[in-house]
Amino acid sequence: MSTLTRFSVQPLSTMTRRLADVASARREPDLVIQGARVLSTYSERFLDGREVWISGGRIAAVKPAGSYRGASAKLYDAKGGIIAPGLVDPHIHIESSMVTACAYAEAALLNGTTTIFCDSHEIGNVMDVEGVEAMLEDARQAPLSIFLTVPSTVPATTPDLETAGGDLTPDKIAALFDKWPEAVALGEKMDFVPVAMGDERSHAILAAALERSRPVSGHVYGREFVAAYAASGVTDTHEAIDRDIADDLLEAGVWIFLRGGPPTTPWHSLPQAIKTITELGPEEAWAMGSLHGATRFGMEGEIGGLGGGRRADLVLLNDDLTPVSTWYGGELVVDGKKITPILDEALSKPYRYPDTAYHTVKLPKNLKLTPELPTETVVAHTIRTELPGITLGHVTVTLEPANDWQAHFDKHDLCFVTVVERHGKSAGNVAHGLLNGFGLRQGAVASSVGHDSHNIIVAGTNAADMQVALDAIEEKQGGVCVVMDGKVTAMVPLPIAGLLSDKRVHHVADEVKALKLEWEKAGCTIAYMGFNLIPLSVIPEIRITDKGLVLVPEMVISPLFEKA
Repeated sequence: MSTLTRFSVQPLSTMTRRLADVASARREPDLVIQGARVLSTYSERFLDGREVWISGGRIAAVKPAGSYRGASAKLYDAKGGIIAPGLVDPHIHIESSMVTACAYAEAALLNGTTTIFCDSHEIGNVMDVEGVEAMLEDARQAPLSIFLTVPSTVPATTPDLETAGGDLTPDKIAALFDKWPEAVALGEKMDFVPVAMGDERSHAILAAALERSRPVSGHVYGREFVAAYAASGVTDTHEAIDRDIADDLLEAGVWIFLRGGPPTTPWHSLPQAIKTITELGPEEAWAMGSLHGATRFGMEGEIGGLGGGRRADLVLLNDDLTPVSTWYGGELVVDGKKITPILDEALSKPYRYPDTAYHTVKLPKNLKLTPELPTETVVAHTIRTELPGITLGHVTVTLEPANDWQAHFDKHDLCFVTVVERHGKSAGNVAHGLLNGFGLRQGAVASSVGHDSHNIIVAGTNAADMQVALDAIEEKQGGVCVVMDGKVTAMVPLPIAGLLSDKRVHHVADEVKALKLEWEKAGCTIAYMGFNLIPLSVIPEIRITDKGLVLVPEMVISPLFEKA
């Protein structure tokens, strides 16, 4: 096979006679997976002694063991392992992996995921429609089924609160739906307060999806907003942070996407809710991770189960339910936890992003990266960083006159935080703030992935190291880095839109491991992905953008200092 993409498997409408012939044993299958137990996501049970007949990249039938008596089909011995449908991820931002869609496919397939629904609002915030369409072209070339939930909230707030590189209007969103068949839903509607308040632009964007019969994805905090949010057509969310709001959402007819993660990341937000999966048993858990996601987007006839006619996107599991091998469209792409030559070949020819994507960090010179030292007693509005790092506390501290900033840092556990506008759309907006409890002992850390407008965020103990970090990001046209004593000690370059690496996933993984070591050595109390959320001005209680400190949910700019 010369290509390995979503389009390698022909539409079911063109294959029904062929599959019927194979299922009826009038025609030889291409592949028979024998000696398997089958995990049925339809009946949520294990079926012993089965074999899977595959033709043209689709499942023709699941038969009792020993049913195949032909001579020409390729045979694969599962040796008693469990065959399950590939996992379906209903909400992801590929950009958060810091790799392209083509590179992301490798990690996904190694872990048994064969279909994802991505919201590319990160690259949309940097490059507008051009960025979204570039990622769609990337997705079409990837050896993975990638569908788009069209970014709905770009920018996340308003130009009064932050400067973004993109502005996805209702007309632009409608055009994306009409041009790209893989645009199957509207992405998370993060501006839930304007939605609930009847904001005209927000509801025009909702209408662009609803009038095309596309489902609407959501992102909501606060039980008081649920009724209006659901009434506006939103039918899923991944932000159900406790039992009470989860119940409200369910009763309002809203799908809930449960998520979990390592304790050091901001996505470790649902340790109790995730037990809904882990304590229900493996059959129901796998159905929730595959069939349910497919059903949410109306694709249960194509993916999510082992029924006849479905794509042969399969995973071989061991008794611990760990993915061992993966078939994508009937092609064995992972075998024994290692990628096969056909996948390696597909990954060796990734999509090349347009040149404009490699020139998105545009900074003026001679920027002032730290605030003036107060000469009188002031009250400072500081950002308290605490795990898990999604909600940031608004803490005021009294700063009395001092000879230098270090005295304040030592007394109140502070460091500088600065956001620099990097899209070339302002006269060099720079906002200064103070982090409380971040733990940075010396040097600086910086990132061009400052959600959601993706301006550059720099934290540091001194202006010199902060400047070195900013210069490093400008030179590489994006990245995340750590600086100590005037030198970059670790960096993950992200030259595509300041968000993505152009390397294979294992190379980026090695760079991230090195970054994490230096990040922890610097004393940072939240991981770099939590650090990236400090400018995210739609989540309480306080944030910082290139326009200044934003108080949430009041959505107003606050001065850094006020008279005591």
